[in-house]
Amino acid sequence: MKPIVFQSIVCALLCLFASVTNGQVKPIQKRAANPIIWADVPDTSILRVGDTYYMSSTTMHMSPGLPIMKSTDLVNWQLAGYAYQTLADNDALTLKNGQNAYGAGSWASSLRYHNGEFIVSTFSATTGKTHIYKTKSIESGHWTEASFRPAFHDHSLVFEEDGHVYLVHGSGDVHLTELLPELTGIKPGGIDKIIIRNASEVAGSNVGLRAEGSQIHKINGKYYLFMITWPRGGLRTTLVFRADHLEGPYEGRVALKDRGIAQGGLVDIPGGEWYALLFQDHGAVGRIPYLLPVKWEDGWPILGIDGMAPPALVGLPHQSSRVPAIVSSDEFNRKPGDAALPLQWQWNHNPDNSLWSLTQRPGWLRLTTGRTDTSLLTARNTITQRTFGPECSADTLIDVSHMKDGDTAGICVLQKRFGYVGVQQNAGKRKIVVVTADQATDDVAREVPVTTSTVLLRIHCDFRDGQDLASFEYCEPGKTWQRIGKTMKMVYTLPHFMGYRFGLFNYASQTAGGYVDFDYFRISN
Repeated sequence: MKPIVFQSIVCALLCLFASVTNGQVKPIQKRAANPIIWADVPDTSILRVGDTYYMSSTTMHMSPGLPIMKSTDLVNWQLAGYAYQTLADNDALTLKNGQNAYGAGSWASSLRYHNGEFIVSTFSATTGKTHIYKTKSIESGHWTEASFRPAFHDHSLVFEEDGHVYLVHGSGDVHLTELLPELTGIKPGGIDKIIIRNASEVAGSNVGLRAEGSQIHKINGKYYLFMITWPRGGLRTTLVFRADHLEGPYEGRVALKDRGIAQGGLVDIPGGEWYALLFQDHGAVGRIPYLLPVKWEDGWPILGIDGMAPPALVGLPHQSSRVPAIVSSDEFNRKPGDAALPLQWQWNHNPDNSLWSLTQRPGWLRLTTGRTDTSLLTARNTITQRTFGPECSADTLIDVSHMKDGDTAGICVLQKRFGYVGVQQNAGKRKIVVVTADQATDDVAREVPVTTSTVLLRIHCDFRDGQDLASFEYCEPGKTWQRIGKTMKMVYTLPHFMGYRFGLFNYASQTAGGYVDFDYFRISN
């Protein structure tokens, strides 16, 4: 081989694997990869305060709710807190009298920083109200709330320099409604008008889902309103409208039409670059966040690269772990001063706090039954965390020695079409069961007698290439893991409107008062 050819090859290889600065070879940094978080984080509202980014999201029927996440690089996110511990105390949110808030609770939010306060608002068909929360410190957990009727759909807060405050909201037609300066209700005699009629029209006449999901920004003196629509037979489509005045007139266009990636807003970084944070419908794992570079042309934000969301992002650091920080293993050990539960945990609906404990048996989570139920979906005190992609597993060790006849306890993947592996007791005997729910029917796949007081249980989820499969395993102490039951096809359903979650549960069908203890909850990818 000629020397010059050899040198060319070497240089080419070095260019692939290294960069040269001041005569020193440095490794090329890994790029951030989409999705930014491969887990259910829909309806994001994002802002930057100094060098820190914050975003809010939707968790609907979960408590605590309205999660706030933070990041210093737009890529690696951690939970900072929740705006509320419980949205309200009614039959739907407490799973009483046959009521539930699945797919409801609180929906899309708007996150702002104004006059030294974080302000986040949401709306709820379950309460029929708009809810607004304020705090000076998200991490402190000290939020004040104001709520009022009606529930303004998919609204976005606007604070004007003259002290006036508005909500931009609606579906199809976009409305502007003025609020009292204290954010405690609608301002009597204030502005209340339609500012965009039939916002879906800019994407064509073949409308399935009317335009919604308002997120408005004021940038360089202009107002930019992002929304989504969903043409029949197509995918979610991002729209953007702009105006010189808040009341309009607005002109609009399609901002992105790629793989259903839509709904969200813009944020800038200290260096002056802009990004859009949107979500994509991604099957059973839920609606997952994508980050897109934004450039400006003729006063319009241009999202993505060549009209598409790129898989990798130049100039941003890579994810520090394939396991997102918004989920976490838990050994249930608590030191003095520790929070009772890490922020990664949320209850399915409002919990009954008298029926769970981390102190009655230190180092264990105790779930006690307080009533009888007919299904996992009606049971209270199921404690959950998100599943995540591309693959994930969760396992636990459960002590079942204090169950009562008719009790069922274990680990689940929770959605309308749920599945679980657990222990069931009847006539004083216990057995391991796998149950999968297809609509209203529970299908007991297989049963195994239990001869020990403790059992290990595990669920594996595979979201690769849209497979959306869950498999179930059990293990008696000192033995090896065994598959049990059939692999379940997980299905994202609109009645629950949420990606699948891992859950630990215990419910009674005959007599209340039995309890189980969980030694740990461990996740892996």
